[in-house]
Amino acid sequence: MEIRAQGARRSFRALVAIAAVTLLGMLLTPTGAQGAQLTSGAPPSRVSEPVYSYEGAIRESVWVDTGLDGDADGKKDRVAVDIVRPREPAQQHRKIPVIMDASPYYSCCGRGNENQLKTYDAQGNPVGFPLHYDNYFVPRGYAFVAVDLAGTNRSDGCVDVGGPSDIGSAKAVIDWLNGRATAYSSRTGTARARADWTNGATGMIGKSYDGTIANGVAATGVKGLRTIVPISAISSWYDYFFAQGAPLYDSGPDWLAGYVESPEAADRCQAVQRSLVEGAPRTGDLTKLWTDRDYVRNADKVTASVFAVQGMQDLNVRTKHFGQWWDALAGAGVERKVWLSQTGHVDPFDYRRGAWVDTLHRWFDHTLLGYDNGIDREPMADIERAPDQWSTDREWPPRTTATTTLRPGTGATAGVGTLTRTQAKPGAAETFTDDPGLDEDDWAASVDSSTPAKAGFTTRPLSHDLRLSGSSTVTVTATPSTTTAHLSAVLVDLGPATIRNYSASGEGITTLTNRTCWGPSTAGDSSCYKETQAATADVGHTVFSRGWADLGTATSPGHGQPLTPGEPYTITLALAASDHVVPAGHRLALIVAGTDRGLIDPPSTTPTLTVDLARTAARLPLVGGAGAFTRATTGTVPAYSAPPESRPRGVASQPRPTHPIPGDRR
Repeated sequence: MEIRAQGARRSFRALVAIAAVTLLGMLLTPTGAQGAQLTSGAPPSRVSEPVYSYEGAIRESVWVDTGLDGDADGKKDRVAVDIVRPREPAQQHRKIPVIMDASPYYSCCGRGNENQLKTYDAQGNPVGFPLHYDNYFVPRGYAFVAVDLAGTNRSDGCVDVGGPSDIGSAKAVIDWLNGRATAYSSRTGTARARADWTNGATGMIGKSYDGTIANGVAATGVKGLRTIVPISAISSWYDYFFAQGAPLYDSGPDWLAGYVESPEAADRCQAVQRSLVEGAPRTGDLTKLWTDRDYVRNADKVTASVFAVQGMQDLNVRTKHFGQWWDALAGAGVERKVWLSQTGHVDPFDYRRGAWVDTLHRWFDHTLLGYDNGIDREPMADIERAPDQWSTDREWPPRTTATTTLRPGTGATAGVGTLTRTQAKPGAAETFTDDPGLDEDDWAASVDSSTPAKAGFTTRPLSHDLRLSGSSTVTVTATPSTTTAHLSAVLVDLGPATIRNYSASGEGITTLTNRTCWGPSTAGDSSCYKETQAATADVGHTVFSRGWADLGTATSPGHGQPLTPGEPYTITLALAASDHVVPAGHRLALIVAGTDRGLIDPPSTTPTLTVDLARTAARLPLVGGAGAFTRATTGTVPAYSAPPESRPRGVASQPRPTHPIPGDRR
C-alpha cells in the first residue's frame, strides 16, 4: 500500500538551485545528482549520487547547550555532537540535510552487529563513526551527526532513561541545526560553533535505545525533524519493564542508566539514580515517571514521517511497542512505512542488507531532499513470511482487516478446549495452576494434552489460510486461589514450518566471515561489514503473539491490588502486534496460563485459577474478518505432514536476556 499523506501532511519537495556554481562545483556535482539545498521550481532529481569526497570530508565535534541542568551542578549541560559532512557543498555555499543517530552506546557498548565504538585522534577529533550511514550518505550530500546522549561518553548531564534529559539533549541538537540553540567548539570553552552549513532538515535513525530517542523527539513536535526511522524501538518505557503490572525483567531503569552512563557521571548523577529507583517501583504501579516516558500519548504532536522497522519475534523490545505507536500515528495522519521481519532484535542491515540500503537511501532522498522518486506511492508494508521470503501490502493493516471475536469452549478432554465463534455455556470452566518453571513453548507442545499448568483452545484444522494482521486482545474472567496472580495469553500456529531461529544467539541470523562494503572507507573508518545469512529452525508450532498482566490490576489499572481468593476478576490483556498467516492444514490456538518463564516474573504466591469460559474471549484482527474465519474453519482440510518432535525453536528453553538491551545486538 502506498504511503498516503493524510490531513495536512505533504511530501517534502525541494527546489533545484539556480545560482551560478564554480567549475569545481560543476565537475563534482552533476545536475540533479547532488544532495544540496535546492531553490528553484525545476523537477528534482530522482536519486542522490556519491559525488563528494568521503576522505576529504569535514570531521568535527561541537557541544550543544541543552538548556538543562540534569546533574544539578549549577551549569547548563552540554552534549557532545560528532559530525562528518562533505566539504564541497560549503565551498559552493550549498546547505545540506542531516542524518542523526542519538545514542547512549557510543563508548560503553558499541553499535551494530560488530559493536562499533566512536574513535578519536590524539587531539580528540572524531575519526571513526559506527555503522555505514556516514560512509554511504556523506558522499551523497548528507551530513551524519552522532550525538552522545546526556551523561554518556563526552557529554555533561545524566542519563534518565527516556526522560526529559535523554529526549531534551537530542532535541537540543535539532534546535541548534535549525538556529534555535547555541553550541560551542569545546566542552567548557566560550567559542561558538555555528551550523551554517545545513538547511536544518533532519532525519533521525537508530535501533533499540537510539530508535526510542527518535520516537521521543518526534513526539515533541520539534521543527526541522522531517523523518524518523525507529528500528526495534520503545514507544512507552513502562511497557518495556512491565506488562499491565507484571514485571518483565528483574531490573529497572536505574540499572540501565548505570550501565550506559560514563564513569565520571556515576558520582554526579546519584540523585537521578535515586529518582529512577523511587519512581519505578517493582510493584508495577503506573507512576508519573512512566507517564513522562510515554511517547504514544503525544503522537498527535508528530510532524515527521515515520519508517518503522520491527522484528515480530523481538522478545526484548516487543512488538507491542511498534503496534501501539503505529496505531497512534495512523490516528494522527502521519506519513508511514513499515518493515516487519521474522527476526528478533536485529537491524535490517543484517537480514536484508541490499534492499535495506536501497530503500533507506530512497526514503531519505524523498523526505530530506524532496526527490519525487516514487517511494511514497509504493506499498506501505514489507513483511517477511518465511526466511528471506517477503510480501508487500499497499496499506497496513490491510483495509479488509476486521476485529473478530473468538471464544474458548470445552472439549471432549478436560483442559483441551475449542476455539470458535460460539460462546461457551454458562458454568463452563477450565482450571490451571501457575508453574513458573514452564514457558509458552511447553504449553504449546502439550496443547492437545490435559496438563495442569495451562488452558488450551484450538480451532479445527483450517481449510484455507487465515491471516492475522495487527494487535489482538484477550479478555479473561478468572477466579484465583491466592492473593496474587500473573496471567499470560499467547496465540499459536500449530503446524510444521521453517522459521528464523529467533531464540538462538543471533536472533535469526548467522554472521559470516566475508565482508561487503557500503561506500568509501578511510584508514580510521571502514565501510565494510560482515555478511549474514538466515539462521533457521524446523518447528512444530510457532508462538506469534503474546500478552501478560497482573490480575491485581483488573479493578485498578495502573495500581495493582491484592486479590480476594475465590472472587472472579475480569481483565483484558493487550497482545503484541503481529502479521501472521496460519496456513491451511494448521490450527490456530489460544493458550491462557500463568508465568511465562523467562519473559515475566512469577507472582509472590502459586495460584490456581479457574477460567470462566462464558466470560472469556479473544478479539483478533483477521484479514477478511468473521467471514474469513468461517471460510477457514469449514470445508475440506488439506493433508500436511506431522509436526516434528523437537521444541519449536530448536533450543532447550527461552533464555532471559542478560540485561534489558542485549549488548551483542544493539
